[in-house]
Amino acid sequence: MASVQRKRRTPGELKLSALKEAFDAYLTTERGLSAASRISYWFVVRRFLARCAGEQTTVDPSTFGPTHVTEFLVRHAAGVGTRTLQTMVSALRSFLRFLFRRGWTAMDLSASAIAARGFRHAGLPRYLAVDDVERLVRSCDLSTPIGRRDHAILLLLARLGLRATEVVALTLDDVDWRAGEILVRGKRKFHDRLPLPNDVGTALAAYLRLDRSRAATTRRFFLRLTGASQAFVDGQAINGVLGRALARTGVRMPAKWIGSHVLRHSLATAMIRRGASLREIGDVLRHRSADSTTIYAKLDVDGLRSIAKPWPLATEDRR
Repeated sequence: MASVQRKRRTPGELKLSALKEAFDAYLTTERGLSAASRISYWFVVRRFLARCAGEQTTVDPSTFGPTHVTEFLVRHAAGVGTRTLQTMVSALRSFLRFLFRRGWTAMDLSASAIAARGFRHAGLPRYLAVDDVERLVRSCDLSTPIGRRDHAILLLLARLGLRATEVVALTLDDVDWRAGEILVRGKRKFHDRLPLPNDVGTALAAYLRLDRSRAATTRRFFLRLTGASQAFVDGQAINGVLGRALARTGVRMPAKWIGSHVLRHSLATAMIRRGASLREIGDVLRHRSADSTTIYAKLDVDGLRSIAKPWPLATEDRR
């Protein structure tokens, strides 16, 4: 009987779970990134690994080359905005430097990840109308566990403007029920406390009381409700919650796909059109620089109209 020849496992082959754990430790100890940033970085890296190795559970970093990096970024450049592409480049560079420092690649491939050039505030923020946001929030079936969980997630996005990675990073200890506050673990290890609106608190309490497994070992607030009780891996799960709400309601995104961040822009847009100042919007969105909030000034049509100069009239021909 012919013998079955098995593929030999090379020393450079690593399990994805071990690679994720090592990279997460590197970002924590050497880069000092917050939990939300680490989740965001791994989301990009996981897509890169899937592009290089398919759906395999192991990967050999020694096989990576500049072509893999370039093809990955070129493939995604047309489908995302400049800021998103810049974030992808940053995440990929960190990962490639990490591999080189560990000796898992023969050369530092981070130089192959060429930064995307963009002009700050060149475009307009993409947002949904207030009525459409409310349709998304109300579309969840509150008689089911997944519906109650998704309802709480959508309210965090719509009412408090949380980023997807901040929702994923939320823990049981971050909600102060007595004070009516929620701790948000944002970028660069910044932590902010925000008031907890009544409807958000009610939705969180309902999910916690009825649906979150008491046997779960993780302190992460939101868990998968199918299979083992595990926390979400990255922000893609939050995008999936929004995607299901869009499918139920028929609400159309203002672009091909810009993810759950659209609800953050929608909140800021609604605030400025209700007369909120840029500083108030910056406080809610937890911007560290006032310059980050100025893009929403473009949407203040009444304010811009008050400073607009009249269109010059045609003058007589003086020939």
